[in-house]
Order: sequence, then C-alpha cells, then structure tokens
Amino acid sequence: MKLIADSGSTKTEWVIIDNKNNYSQSHLTEGINPYYQNIEDIKQLLNKQFTINIKSFDEIHFYGAGCNNAGKNSIVKDALSSVFKSPQINIYSDLMAASHATCGQNPGISCILGTGSNSCFFNGKTIEKNISPLGYILGDEGSGATIGKILIADILKNQLSKSTIELFFKEHKDSEAEILDRIYKKPFPNRYLAQFSKFIHQHIELKELELIVVNAFKEFIKRNLLQYAEIEKYPIHFIGSIAYHFEEQLIKALNFYNLHKGIIIKSPTKGLVKFYNDGI
Repeated sequence: MKLIADSGSTKTEWVIIDNKNNYSQSHLTEGINPYYQNIEDIKQLLNKQFTINIKSFDEIHFYGAGCNNAGKNSIVKDALSSVFKSPQINIYSDLMAASHATCGQNPGISCILGTGSNSCFFNGKTIEKNISPLGYILGDEGSGATIGKILIADILKNQLSKSTIELFFKEHKDSEAEILDRIYKKPFPNRYLAQFSKFIHQHIELKELELIVVNAFKEFIKRNLLQYAEIEKYPIHFIGSIAYHFEEQLIKALNFYNLHKGIIIKSPTKGLVKFYNDGI
C-alpha cells in the first residue's frame, strides 16, 4: 500500500493506492513547507489533521514545496517517520510532482502556478534545468502570492480605478492597517496575499484586473521560461490553481511569446497515481 502526498504552501493532498492499484478519495491537510515549518510543526499538523486511520504503508512518496535540498528534505522525512510507519519514505520537490504528473517519462517543460510558482526542463527521468523561483519577495512571478501582492499594492497606492478600489473594500473588510499587519507581522504572508487572487477571478471582466494577471504571467514567462533552450521544442505544461482558474489569461501570455500550451490541470494527483500504477 502506497501513500502519495502533493503539498504546496497552502494545502497537502494525500491519496492511498492499495495493492490492486486502486486509490482512495483524496484527503486534505494544510500545506507543509520545511522553509516555514520545523519537524515539530509538521508532526503537530499531521497528528491533528491527518484523520485517516491507516498509518502504516509499504511506501510513502511525498512531493512538496520547499523540498529541494537534503537538509529541508530531512525535516519532512523525520516528521513523516514519526507519524507513519513505512520502510520506504521518499521526498521529492513539488516540481518533480508536476513533471511526473504531466510528462510521465517523456521530456518536457513543466510549471507550477499556485500560491508560489516554479518551472523546469524535465528530460524524462530527472529535472535537468531549473530557474530558481526565489520566493514571493524576489520572484514567484505569476503566482497567487505575487498576483495578490500586485493587487494590494495597486489598491493601496491608488493605481486602480476608484470604483475597483471601493469594490475591493466592500468585499474585504480588512482595513489598510490590518492588511499591512497581516503581511508584515503574521505568519504565512504568501498565503494571505494569494487569497486575493479570488477577488480578481470573481471580477476578471474588469480589464485592469485582467491586465494584472496577464502581465504577471508574461513576467513568469520572460524571467523563467525563456531561459530554457528547449522552450520552442515542447508544449509547456502547467499545474496549480492559478494556472487552472486563469487559463484564458495564461493562454494570452503564451500566445504573446508564440509558445505552445500543453496540459493545464489544477492538481497533479491523478497524474501521480497513474505514474505509480504504471509501475514506475
């Protein structure tokens, strides 16, 4: 029996594959990211939120944001081993989840556009090249956190129309002081900022809001994807809630650079299940 987890900064989706290659309905917990959480934080989260009674597995495959080096991976592995029993616990980056789910064993370019963003060239076996996303302060172009950051900055600096600013504060009761407090003094400001992408999605017919999204995607392409020499050879695949919900705007940005759209899906779960059911 296998346990597979796909974790972003906001949520973790868990699925169980039994010995007949059937998988259970997914189970959700909060996101796990070793850049923001230590072993004890992750243990407490799992003990509280992982409510499935099964705790013993033949294999555990955890794909997560922030799982991109041995030190960070060991934090997650140690936390998992204290909660679950398994002789095999493998930790991979969320970028590898995107690659396995969209490319399988074929070469291609795979991207994540969710709370954060990332991209890579996958050669069919390993991630051959990756442009560092740098996080929502220095990078994460096209992500929910960055789109939210641009929206809030434009609102607080009066860069949007008066009607749009009034609409925002009608739907979101936080004052300017409360918004700044949440961003600069509370944990997980990236999650807080990312939630404001929902406001844009609900009012995407407003051209100034759509332009924020399209320009954010153009920046993602310019500062990340155009650095891959293979960019014109392969379709470009996307995973994540931002890519999924803003597919029309994403296609506009790809067309601006004459690039080819590949798969656009919200979650890699089904692709990962197929990847392991195929005997990989």
